[in-house]
Amino acid sequence: MNISDVSKKFNIPIDTLRYYEKEGLIPPVHRTESGIRDYTEQDCGWVEFIKCMRSAGLSIETLREYITLYGKGNRTLQKRKNLLIAERDKLKTRLDEMQKTLERLNYKINVYEERIVTYEKELLGKRKNK
Repeated sequence: MNISDVSKKFNIPIDTLRYYEKEGLIPPVHRTESGIRDYTEQDCGWVEFIKCMRSAGLSIETLREYITLYGKGNRTLQKRKNLLIAERDKLKTRLDEMQKTLERLNYKINVYEERIVTYEKELLGKRKNK
């Protein structure tokens, strides 16, 4: 699969895919004889993983650390697990904050709805009295 196809499949800009490869977040992608990147299913798995982790808020530095640990094999399983647990905890905190923000927004919207209804009733009352 060429870089354009991968870009479309994962909705990631081509420049971002190149950056991920340059930064070592995905393994070097095999190239055809003419130098065109030829992504394998395994490469696509890495792209999907990195996209997911970036969406969860993991930094490039954290992902580099994870990839470095991954490259060292099974002796780093616990360290990788701990890294992911720490990131999950950060994500949970952000989700809790976002939930509180959503609740506040919903409250404010309801207040405005009530005020709009009251205002419209007042307008109708004024029209009837004319």
